[in-house]
Amino acid sequence: MSKSSDAGAPLRRDARPAGLAGGLREPEREQRPGRRRLTIASVALLLFAVISAATGQVMLKHGMQVATARVAQSGGSLVLRAATSPWVLLGLVVFGVSAIAWLAALSRVPLSVAYPFNALGYLVILTASILVLHERANVLTWVGSLLVVSGLLIVGLTKPS
Repeated sequence: MSKSSDAGAPLRRDARPAGLAGGLREPEREQRPGRRRLTIASVALLLFAVISAATGQVMLKHGMQVATARVAQSGGSLVLRAATSPWVLLGLVVFGVSAIAWLAALSRVPLSVAYPFNALGYLVILTASILVLHERANVLTWVGSLLVVSGLLIVGLTKPS
């Protein structure tokens, strides 16, 4: 009489014979470390991090414009004017909040998934620089920004093999 290969092996607690409970069981999916599904909360956190970083950048730029104008009017140190500018200080705070949100997002989402979201920051900053800072952007700037965003989204949304 021949023995099966697992006849002497102890049963694991989670081991169940296939076909119990009236049907075939689904194969268990293997979760790779660091590969989690993107949830609505994770996407919201990523979007918050990107938009707040872009907002902080626009505030920093505006603060530097104000500081530069003040130096041109009344002289003094640009570094001192920038360091005391409410827009620069608030921009640094907003940028700091975005960094904390980014760290929280990275604790939930793999970097290879999260980083392409930064491409959206290009569009937010380009739009804000036109609407808020009254800068000019030509068609090639828009086309180039859209190409970068498209490329990063394609890379980010492609499933690894």
